[in-house]
Amino acid sequence: MAAEGGGKEMNEIKTQFTTREGLYKLLSHSEYSRPNRVPFNSQGSNPVRVSFVNVNDQSGNGDRLCFNVGRELYFYIYKGVRKAADLSKPIDKRIYKGTQPTCHDFNHLTATAESVSLLVGFSAGQVQLIDPIKKETSKLFNEEVSRNLDHFASPQLPLGRLIDKSRVTCVKWVPGSESLFLVAHSSGNMYLYNVEHTCGTTAPHYQLLKQGEGFAVHTCKSKSTRNPLLKWTVGEGALNEFAFSPDGKFLACVSQDGFLRVFNFDSVELHGTMKSYFGGLLCVCWSPDGKYIVIGGEDDLVTVWSFVDCRVIARGHGHKSWVSVVAFDPYTTSVEESDPMEFSCSDEDFQDLLHFGRDRANSTQSRLSKRNSTDSRPVSVTYRFGSVGQDTQLCLWDLTEDILFPHQPLSRARTHTNVMNATSPPAGSGGTNSGSNGNSITTPGNSVPPPLPRSNSLPHSAVSNAGSKSSVMDGAIAAGVSKFATLSLHDRKERHHEKDHKRNHSMGHISSKSSDKLNLVTKTKTDPAKTLGTPLCPRMEDVPLLEPLICKKIAHERLTVLIFLEDCIVTACQEGFICTWARPGKVVSFNP
Repeated sequence: MAAEGGGKEMNEIKTQFTTREGLYKLLSHSEYSRPNRVPFNSQGSNPVRVSFVNVNDQSGNGDRLCFNVGRELYFYIYKGVRKAADLSKPIDKRIYKGTQPTCHDFNHLTATAESVSLLVGFSAGQVQLIDPIKKETSKLFNEEVSRNLDHFASPQLPLGRLIDKSRVTCVKWVPGSESLFLVAHSSGNMYLYNVEHTCGTTAPHYQLLKQGEGFAVHTCKSKSTRNPLLKWTVGEGALNEFAFSPDGKFLACVSQDGFLRVFNFDSVELHGTMKSYFGGLLCVCWSPDGKYIVIGGEDDLVTVWSFVDCRVIARGHGHKSWVSVVAFDPYTTSVEESDPMEFSCSDEDFQDLLHFGRDRANSTQSRLSKRNSTDSRPVSVTYRFGSVGQDTQLCLWDLTEDILFPHQPLSRARTHTNVMNATSPPAGSGGTNSGSNGNSITTPGNSVPPPLPRSNSLPHSAVSNAGSKSSVMDGAIAAGVSKFATLSLHDRKERHHEKDHKRNHSMGHISSKSSDKLNLVTKTKTDPAKTLGTPLCPRMEDVPLLEPLICKKIAHERLTVLIFLEDCIVTACQEGFICTWARPGKVVSFNP
C-alpha cells in the first residue's frame, strides 16, 4: 500500500500497521530518549544513530543500546518488548564539547557483561574507543591530543587530526577481528586502523598500493607499523556509508557522486558498480545470504542490485524524499519447496536456509546459490527489507520470486513462512514445528498461507550483466596485494576456532618499484549524463518496479534508524526518540 489517502490522515502518526504475518504495534513504554524526553532541536545536528550489542549476561537482559543525540551519547540496558525503559538510569552518559558524535559500532566478538568495546566517530574527524560499562576511554585516533574530547583535555598541547579533518560518516569493526576497524569520512577517504597501533605524531605519508576506476588505495609509509594501515579514496564527494558482506569478504560503499562500488576487501579489487538514478547515494545493506544489495539515496528510490550478476534487478518507489536507511529483515522470509524431483538440497541444507536470519548459514547459502544445469528452482527465497527516509515514512518491501527469477514459470509449491512465531497456533494444536531459534514453520498439513503480493513488474533490460570485475593484475601487483591480504586477515577469528597468536606486520615491505606498474591501471571518469539508460543505470521502464508492502508515517522528524531484531523493529527520528515496534504475537505485559 503506497498511500493512505489524503488530508489529515496523511499527516497522522501511525502507531501500528499490519502485514501478511500480522500486527506490528508501537510500544510507548519501550521508547528511549534523553532522560527529560524533551524533543531535541535537531537543526544543524548530525543524525541520531543507534547501536546494539548483546553481552550474554545471566539476567535475561543481555542487550545494550547506545545512541547519540546532538553532543550527547547514551548507553542503556535495552529491555525491548519485555519491560518499560528506565531513562533515569543510563549505564553511561557523555557530553562532548566542540564536536558531536556521528556514528558508533560495538565489537561483538569481545563483548562481555564486564566490558564492551565501542568505537565512536565525531563530526571533527576523531574516532574514540570507549568502554561504557567500565566508563573508560582507552584510545583516541586521528587526534593525538584534543581539547574537544573531555577525557583528553590538555590545553597546553596543540590540536592534531593529522589523518583527516572531515566528519566521520561511518565506522565499523572489520568482521571477525578484535582489533581492525574501518572509518569513512565526508572527504571521500576511508581508513583502516588497528587498535593496537598508534597514529604517530606527524602527518602520514602514503604510497600507492592499487588504483582502479573511481578508487585508489594507499599504504602508510613508515619505518614501524602505524595507523592508518590503509587509505582508500573512493569516488568523488563524501563517502556516506559502507557495509561488509555477511561473510566479511566484500565491502559495499555508497558515495555522494551517486555510485555504489563493491570491493573484494582483502585483495582490494573492484567487483562491480552501479549509478543512482540521480543525486547521491546515502545508505546500503546486504541481504543475509550476500546475494543482493539494497541502496537508497537522494533519488527517493530503493534499488536492488544483484551481487552475482552485477546489475540492477529492481527499483522501489514509495518514499517522497531522500531515503536515509535501508535494512533487510532476516527474521521474516518465505521459502518455496518445489517438486521433490527438482529438490537437489539435503534436508539439513533446507532447514539451514529457513534459519539463515540468525545463523546466516554462509556455507549453506553458498551451496544453495549454485543452481543445477537444468535451471530448475529447487528452493527460492522471498526477501523482506525495509527503508526509512526524510519523509518520516517507514516502508516495508517484499522482493518476490517474479523479480528474482523473471524468466521462469512460477512453480506450484508449498509455501513455508518464517515469521518468528508471529502467528503461532493454539497450544496443543500440533500445527507448528519450532526450529532451534524459535521460528515457526508452517507444515504441509496446515492450511497454506495467502500468497505474497506480487510486485508491479516491468520487463527486464535485455542486458543481463551490468558490470565486470577489475582487470587482471600482473604478478608484481598480485604479490603486493597478497601480502596485504595476509595483514588484514591475520587476527580474524574463524568460527569455532581458537584465537590465533598475535602477530605484528609491517607494511613497509611493499616495494615502491611496483608503483609504476600500478599507475598503468586506467583511472577513467564516468560521465553521469552518459550512464542513464546503460546497465550501470537502467531507465525506470527497463527494470521491475516494486511497490511497498506498507508505507506509514511514523514520526514528526526525519527518520535516521531502522534495525530489525528478533521480537521487534527499532526506529529512531531526529527528535531523539528511539521507538520499539513489537512483532506480531510479541506484545507482552510489562513491569514498570
